Amino acid sequence: MTDTNGDVDCLFCKIVAGEIAADIVHESATTVGFRDLNPQAPTHVLVVPRSHYANAADLAAGEPETAAHLFHAAREIAASEGLGDSYRLVINTGADAQQTVFHTHVHLLGGRAMTWPPG
Repeated sequence: MTDTNGDVDCLFCKIVAGEIAADIVHESATTVGFRDLNPQAPTHVLVVPRSHYANAADLAAGEPETAAHLFHAAREIAASEGLGDSYRLVINTGADAQQTVFHTHVHLLGGRAMTWPPG
């Protein structure tokens, strides 16, 4: 179920609300970006919507403008991190795709050469 006002048990909702500390690198009216605690690249930032949607499909259906804002925010963060035009964006949807926090988020990875397939 989607609760656009937040989920009291959601880790990312708590970060967005300022209840849990994070290394915030971006804030806008609709998005927040913060460094991943288990980075998989020299730059690894999670970009999340302020509203709570379990996955990217739910966000796209419920707030398509906010879904677009995630990509705009990722581009701004990549520029501010000095990544230029070379970075990877990853969205995991569902447990089988390794989504572990069920609040839509984009992984922004950069600062090293990426391999393919990612795994």
